[in-house]
Amino acid sequence: MTIAADAIARDTAAMQALLMKQRDAFHAELPVSAAFRKDRLTRALKLVLDYKDRFVASLSDDFGHRSAEMSLVTDIMASVKPLKHALKHVDQWMAPEKRKLDFPLGLLGAKAMVEWQPKGVVGIISPWNFPVNLTFAPLANVLAAGNRAMIKPSEFTPATSELMKAAIAQYFDEAEVAVVTGGPELGKAFSELPFDHLIFTGATSIGRHVMAAAAKNLVPLTLELGGKSPTILGRSADLAQATERVAMGKLMNAGQICLAPDYLLVPDEKEEEVVEGLKAATARMYPTLLANDDYTSVISKRHRDRLEAHIEDARAKGAEIVEVNPGNEDFSKQNTNKMPLTIIRNPTDEMTVMQEEIFGPVLPVKRYKTVDEAIAYINAKDRPLGLYWFGTDQAEERRVLDRTISGGVTVNDVLFHVSVEDLPFGGIGPAGMGNYHGFDGFKAFSHPKSIYRQPKLDLAGLAGFKPPYGEKTRKALAREIKA
Repeated sequence: MTIAADAIARDTAAMQALLMKQRDAFHAELPVSAAFRKDRLTRALKLVLDYKDRFVASLSDDFGHRSAEMSLVTDIMASVKPLKHALKHVDQWMAPEKRKLDFPLGLLGAKAMVEWQPKGVVGIISPWNFPVNLTFAPLANVLAAGNRAMIKPSEFTPATSELMKAAIAQYFDEAEVAVVTGGPELGKAFSELPFDHLIFTGATSIGRHVMAAAAKNLVPLTLELGGKSPTILGRSADLAQATERVAMGKLMNAGQICLAPDYLLVPDEKEEEVVEGLKAATARMYPTLLANDDYTSVISKRHRDRLEAHIEDARAKGAEIVEVNPGNEDFSKQNTNKMPLTIIRNPTDEMTVMQEEIFGPVLPVKRYKTVDEAIAYINAKDRPLGLYWFGTDQAEERRVLDRTISGGVTVNDVLFHVSVEDLPFGGIGPAGMGNYHGFDGFKAFSHPKSIYRQPKLDLAGLAGFKPPYGEKTRKALAREIKA
C-alpha cells in the first residue's frame, strides 16, 4: 500500500468510526425533542454570527478576492435566514399529521397518522462557490429534523473549510455535528459511507459519481446540481430593467452560481438593444473591475483558463465576442483571476459554451423568432435547475410556465426563488433530485412514519374479510370491486 493509499485508509476508518459514534448517540437520544433541536439550531446560528467576519476574510483569501458585502449577503445572511426560519417553525413541523381512513374504519374508531421521525446521520457534501451557505442552509433542515451531521466541505476553498471545521468543533460535540476535510479521494470515501441520507451540492458530473457511491449502501440522496439555466426575454419585457437584473445575477460571484442565467433567448429584433442594455447595466454597477472591491474573482487560474477556452472556441466557430470592460482595463496584468463580462453573440450548439454549464462571467445571447421556438430549444436540452422569464404578457408567461420543466422559476428577475425559505429548492433530471428549504427540507431529512391504530372492534370480521368466508364476504367484495 502506498503512503497516500494508507492515509486514505486511515481517514476512511476514522470517518466510519465517527459515523458509528454519531449513530449510537442518535439512537441513545431518541426521541429527539424540540428543545434539543432548537438548542442545536441556536448554536449553529450563534456560530455563523460569531464567525461572520472571519468567514468573509477566509472566502476572500480562497477566491483571490471576493466582495465582502456579497459574502455577507450570499453566505452569511443566506445562512442566518434558514436557521432562524427553522427555529421559528420547528414545533409546527414536528406535529403529527392526521390522515383520513377509508369508510367505515374512521367511524368504527380506527385512527391513522404520520409522525415525522429523524433519519439518523446525514452526510453533507458542500461546494466551493458558496461554502458557508451551502453547508448551513441544509444543516438547518438536518438539525430541525432531529438528525446528526457529518460535513465534507470543498478542498477548493481550504481556508474556509478549515475555519468551518474549527468553528463547528467549538460549538458542537463531534457526536452531533462534525467536519472532515481533505481532497477528492477523501471525498469519494465520504460519499461511500452508509449514511441515513446524503446531500450533495456540486457539478452534475460529480453528482453521477456520488449517486453511484451512495447506491452501494442504498443511501437516499438529495442532489443539488446545476446545468444551463435559460433566460427568456419576452417581447413585452422592459428591456432596461431586464438587462440590469440579468447582469446583476450573472456578475454576482462572477457568475459562479449554479442558478446563474446561463444563456439568454431574445427576440430577433431586440438583440442589439439587449446587448447594449447589458453593457450599460454592467458599467453602472462596475465602472471598473480590477481594483473594484465589489467585483469577485474567478476561483482559480484553472477555472479562468476553462472560461477563456469557451470564449476562444466560440470565436473560432464564428461567434461575435463582446467584452464588457467599462474601465478599459488590462486584464493581462493582474495578480487575481478576475474576468470581465463577455457576451457571445450568434452562439451555436457546436460551441462548447452552449454544451457545458458556464459557471463564470460569460453570457451567450441567442435569438428567437417566436416564443414557441424558444420553448422548443429549452425542451430539447437537459432539464435546467432554474428558468427565468421577463415580460408582462400573462398569456405568454403562462405558456412558458406550462410548457417548460425546470427545478424552479423566477418571473421578471433571476435567482430570487432560491431566497424564499417557504419554497422547495431543488433540481430535476440532470439538474438534481429532491429538494430542501423550509418545511420541504424538514420532510426531506425526516422519515414519514405511518401509524395505524386499530380499535377493539373486530373490523376484519365485521367487514367479512375473516375466514370462514361467506355471503358477507361476497357482498363486501361486490360493493368494493366495481367502477
